[in-house]
Amino acid sequence: MLKYCFYNDYSEGAHPRILELLQQTNNEQEIGYGADRLSERATQLIHQALGKPDADVHFVTGGTQANLIVLASMLRSHESVIAAQTGHIFVHEAGAIEATGHRISIASSVDGKLTPESIKEALDQHTDEHMVKPRAVFISNATELGTVYTRRDLENIHEFCRSRDLYLYMDGARLGAALCSTASDAQLPDLCDLVDVFYIGGTKNGALIGEAIVINHPDLRRDFRYHIKQRGALLAKGRLIATQFVGLFTDGLFFDLARHADAMAVKLQNGISTRGFGFYSNSTTNLIFPILPDRLIQQLLTLYGFHDYVRVDATHSAVRLVTSWATPESRVAEFLQDFTEFTCYS
Repeated sequence: MLKYCFYNDYSEGAHPRILELLQQTNNEQEIGYGADRLSERATQLIHQALGKPDADVHFVTGGTQANLIVLASMLRSHESVIAAQTGHIFVHEAGAIEATGHRISIASSVDGKLTPESIKEALDQHTDEHMVKPRAVFISNATELGTVYTRRDLENIHEFCRSRDLYLYMDGARLGAALCSTASDAQLPDLCDLVDVFYIGGTKNGALIGEAIVINHPDLRRDFRYHIKQRGALLAKGRLIATQFVGLFTDGLFFDLARHADAMAVKLQNGISTRGFGFYSNSTTNLIFPILPDRLIQQLLTLYGFHDYVRVDATHSAVRLVTSWATPESRVAEFLQDFTEFTCYS
């Protein structure tokens, strides 16, 4: 049996405070389809955190569901979305966006982040009505490589998108980890001014399931519940997701959990760095990608669970280690102790 797994940040169930809140409200009768008091309370708490009481907030079960609903609602039949080649919608969603009838236009990126220059390159490849027309830009914060967008990064992309009549959408599956990163100076309220739509990820930050879609652009709010229903995401028991966001946004729990996940990743990163190993990306969140000898990787896999990420050369690969809101510091210390022993005797 493995000592511990660093596969992802959703292997555990939910934070105890969320389970307690679900139990406390379990026998209360509520109206269905998100019109209940718990959904209203969760929306109020998110509005307070955003500092924007007029933002539309909708709760869905998962990130892929949020992405396909939002992008399908944004795009006309001949329009596409620009994403990095590492973007989740391009690599890990089984063609969900394409299944809605929309193409993904790929932009180059070396660190998982898009820039105005890379977006422009993608735009310049679509010249006339014989091609799809890019209409939206998809970014992830944190990115799939654990990097984050600073406020200035977002301002630059926002200004470019406005100049080219593009919607800007942010996948926030790990938004908590991004905003709590030491490399980030962006705060949650900033997103209301700089992004047309984003979602707040609960699944990977202490909830059982659930994401909160936040719509800032007024033109995108109309009839959005129809899109949710059409995609099978308007839940009769919508209260179950909303209740979890009541828990997450009471007394700062959402950010406390994200800070813990980031802090555990920093400990792992520092411990691995002291042994002289480098990293595939400059991650500052709860995903790290150490480049290790294949022999060492095989030794570690006898005790710990984690994913290979990419082969670097004939004898080295980058692996992905993920910490979560529930990762015990003792498990990180144990991993680093075993890591040190393996490197000493390799």
